[in-house]
Amino acid sequence: MNTLFLNITRIFSLVLISSLSIAPLSGKAQSKFHAQTVNMLLTGTSTLHDWEMKSKEGQCDATITVNDNKVTLTSFSFSMPAESLKSEHTLMDKNTYKALNTDKNPNITLVLSSANVTPAGANTYQVKAVGKLTIAGTTKQTDVNATLKYNPATKSFTCTGTKSFKMSEYGVKPPTVMMGTIKTGDPITISYTLVIKS
Repeated sequence: MNTLFLNITRIFSLVLISSLSIAPLSGKAQSKFHAQTVNMLLTGTSTLHDWEMKSKEGQCDATITVNDNKVTLTSFSFSMPAESLKSEHTLMDKNTYKALNTDKNPNITLVLSSANVTPAGANTYQVKAVGKLTIAGTTKQTDVNATLKYNPATKSFTCTGTKSFKMSEYGVKPPTVMMGTIKTGDPITISYTLVIKS
């Protein structure tokens, strides 16, 4: 009888542990998350060839509320030093920083205004948000769509997405190189991957 009882107890314990692993977002909790990993990719075109600039610097803070597997993004802010963006060409970098007026506006920031989070698979969520994006000292309200994926092993969220817009919308004159003979296009795309952990 004791052996049977012990076996039943062990099986119950295993089921309980498995349930917690499968449904890590159950229950009700609110946690503050901070950036562990930042990967930003800025891409565009020019009269010579396509170009890209990368950054692995930035600060991100978010508050995420979980209530019975329903995820709510209640706050989110991101800040990146504009001069952390680097291309393969120093001259391109200098002209970009000049266009962004980084002496007076050193950071590119995004602050959340509102967000709608919907399930999109196992531990995966789609985020449709509106936030205030500030570039070169100009702030505009913009929509942001992202994918949020929870990793139960590290208890972290990975946020990925892309955003396209025109530099001129933020009062930025597209940089030029070689005395203006090479001109960059106005449209750009930002692709990002953020890993945030409480």
